[in-house]
Amino acid sequence: MPLGHTDVQPALTAATFHILLALADGDMHGYAIAKEVELATDGAVVLNPATLYRTLRQLLSDGWIAEGDADPDDSRRRAYRLTARGRRIAQAEAQRLLNVVRIARERRLLPALR
Repeated sequence: MPLGHTDVQPALTAATFHILLALADGDMHGYAIAKEVELATDGAVVLNPATLYRTLRQLLSDGWIAEGDADPDDSRRRAYRLTARGRRIAQAEAQRLLNVVRIARERRLLPALR
């Protein structure tokens, strides 16, 4: 079920949002997620293993991601994928952040778009 205008979703942590963003294009295992986040943020966000796997466990528990099959070369390595609910949550967070940027532009904290 999509999030409606009256649904209130608290802001996501940086780790949570970046993991959801990393999975938006397809399945990844934990190490690949961490590397993608680091690359996408030019090193501004680095997920240490404890944060990464704690967050992945929470996202699994919340039904925002699902676990795929084990890697045939390493049974400890699992792929994760975004669920429909996780995608809606990520989209809602992206929209929330877009609204924040809009307000910052209106208040001249950021340059206007050209």
